[in-house]
Amino acid sequence: MADENATLRIGDETWEFPIRSGSVGPDVMDIGTLYKHTDRFTFDPGFTSTASCESNITYIDGDAGILLHRGYAIDDLAEHGDFLETCHLLLYGELPTPAQKKDFEERVTYHTMLHDQMTRLYSGFRRDAHPMALMVGVVGALSAFYHDSTDITDPEQRDIASLRMIAKMPTIAAMAYKYTVGQPFVYPRNDLGYAANFLQMCFAVPAEDYKVNPVMARAMDRIFVLHADHEQNASTSTVRLAGSSGANPFACIAAGIACLWGPAHGGANEAALNMLHEIGTPDRIPEFIARAKDKNDPFRLMGFGHRVYKNYDPRAKIMQQTCHEVLNDLGITDDPILDVAMELEKIAVEDPYFKERGLYPNIDFYSGITLKALGFPTDMFTVLFSLARTVGWIAQWREMIEDPRQKIGRPRQLYTGETHRDYVPVDKRK
Repeated sequence: MADENATLRIGDETWEFPIRSGSVGPDVMDIGTLYKHTDRFTFDPGFTSTASCESNITYIDGDAGILLHRGYAIDDLAEHGDFLETCHLLLYGELPTPAQKKDFEERVTYHTMLHDQMTRLYSGFRRDAHPMALMVGVVGALSAFYHDSTDITDPEQRDIASLRMIAKMPTIAAMAYKYTVGQPFVYPRNDLGYAANFLQMCFAVPAEDYKVNPVMARAMDRIFVLHADHEQNASTSTVRLAGSSGANPFACIAAGIACLWGPAHGGANEAALNMLHEIGTPDRIPEFIARAKDKNDPFRLMGFGHRVYKNYDPRAKIMQQTCHEVLNDLGITDDPILDVAMELEKIAVEDPYFKERGLYPNIDFYSGITLKALGFPTDMFTVLFSLARTVGWIAQWREMIEDPRQKIGRPRQLYTGETHRDYVPVDKRK
């Protein structure tokens, strides 16, 4: 509720706009009637000073390094809970009771199969296609197979669609991986947990038995938790914008995947690992540190700093711990790229230049190393990000649909092009 107003003065005219307060975080000035009253818009490229919606799902304080889901700290959820528990929290607002957890896990488990005809979609792509291209296409095609969960006005259909996407995304992602490496699809197993099931679908082969390493499964589950939601980022805003038009939920999530594909968003962990390959060996690190400090050099340290977090990324602490657990369990001690990563982490954390600018290793730095150690190629990193972020997108989409004030998104612009010009026939143009 508004308890005070902001005054806008332009020339001799003044207008009052309400100041609204959330449960935590900065107050906002409600300018919903700005154009109506003043015949003016605001100009905010990137929407960095604009609240596009009201939400009670995720809260971030970038200066303090805080990330909360429904009030729960991300490190508590990742350390003590699991991904499906976090999914329940994001979707329904509360951590599940033991009975609710069992019911939710069963409902997700029995939706993991794909309609058999969907497997034929993969053969329409080239073998060397980026797996994110497959994800966009196959997820968008879900609406062609599951007509009983596309009515966004029906709460039950919205819930079924939500469960289906959370359940089927690992199957879709694993099949994208198998297709691009030329191996047969491996179907889900109902006796395995969410992360373990995903790993066996990715790495099992018909020729021999595959046993999921519990350390690897726990690491995968934590990666999913840490990427589950992150407030109104580019892909989440895309999902909300697509949903505001009344598009079906599968189309909205496909739009989010397409946005996440960008290297400035979901591709950051892939970019971080590519940077480590570019550095090559630990002895070259000082050269690249110097380049990163040179304002005239376009090189940037990928995986350090964050658009939102000006302090340490709270997800990075758990991701760092998980990364070292995986490396220790696998006994990886002679990988030159991982040697570069560990040395770069040490130097960057201790260097005053990076500390003063808040350029700490972020989640992308550690997740890229961890996923490489787990055996995933770099072009699968963004796929795994989209798998984990699906629940956040769905929770945000559901919140938007259920908001009685929501309307189709329609940003405005500051037009700087030509004004009216008379049409000249082509034979008269010079």
